[in-house]
Amino acid sequence: MIRVTNKGSTKNMQSFLRSMKSLNFRGVCEAAGARGVAALQAATPVDSGLTAASWSYEVRVEGDITTISWLNTHVESGVNVAIILQYGHGTGTGGWVSGRDYINPAVKPIFDDIANDLWKKVTSS
Repeated sequence: MIRVTNKGSTKNMQSFLRSMKSLNFRGVCEAAGARGVAALQAATPVDSGLTAASWSYEVRVEGDITTISWLNTHVESGVNVAIILQYGHGTGTGGWVSGRDYINPAVKPIFDDIANDLWKKVTSS
């Protein structure tokens, strides 16, 4: 159970909550999207360079929810190459090619930046 007790006015808190409701996070996400694409391009294992060049991002705002997605459009034989580089894949001769975790280390600093940028936006409102 959580109990909140108040003595005095809640005017400042109500004003703060109203300002939080109207915050727009799209700008933070757009900037992070571009930084994420650059980080993913730099971290993607290079053979032809096509997979690295195929990164993009998308920011969606639906009601109160803002979502950022990083996408890779390099597909061969119906398989997304960025995914099989990350997780590994079987070969046509029964072998296995191990994956290499390149996506998570590339985007972790971007996630940290997003958290810091959003916190600054919230605390400066």
